[in-house]
Amino acid sequence: MSSSTSEKEQEQPAIGQWVEGLDVPVVNERAVRASAGILFLGGFTAWMWGVITGDLQPMRVFGIVFAVEMMLRLFVGTAVTPTLILGTLITRPQRPEWVEARSKLLAWRLGFAMSMAGCLSLGWLGFPAIIAQVICGLCLLLLYLEAAFGICVGCIVAQRFGRRKPQLCAGDTCTYTPPARGESHSVLRD
Repeated sequence: MSSSTSEKEQEQPAIGQWVEGLDVPVVNERAVRASAGILFLGGFTAWMWGVITGDLQPMRVFGIVFAVEMMLRLFVGTAVTPTLILGTLITRPQRPEWVEARSKLLAWRLGFAMSMAGCLSLGWLGFPAIIAQVICGLCLLLLYLEAAFGICVGCIVAQRFGRRKPQLCAGDTCTYTPPARGESHSVLRD
């Protein structure tokens, strides 16, 4: 066994996990997307309740739950995050799609920042409800893009502007170059 492999086994990353054959900590994109769907469902329900009735209490509760979820992912680790655990259980029969954990880090930081901004605007800062609803609506849009289409805005930003470009991206977007407009996809068959 090489020394780098034994170092990986001894050092469990907080964000992601080591998978044999990969040199960076990774997360299962399918579980992350399921987690985003779960969070979207709860958040959209609370957001719609606030928009329809004017009662913002469900949005406050969801904002706190979402902020705690993002804090756990960022500061404690992905192994103890409730919706990621549930997403992993739901997607267990599917083949994992391993993506670089570091690229998800920016996305989760963005989610944490938005949840804190939403919570603060609903609570201590006392901003008008529309400001909190817009912040929450933007956050829900990002969750929806992740869950429905596999588009991770934080990952795209990390890919374009990061000092070290990620190697493993969802849907092979790190290495795949789509054809120019008007050109067809070519599929190579052996």
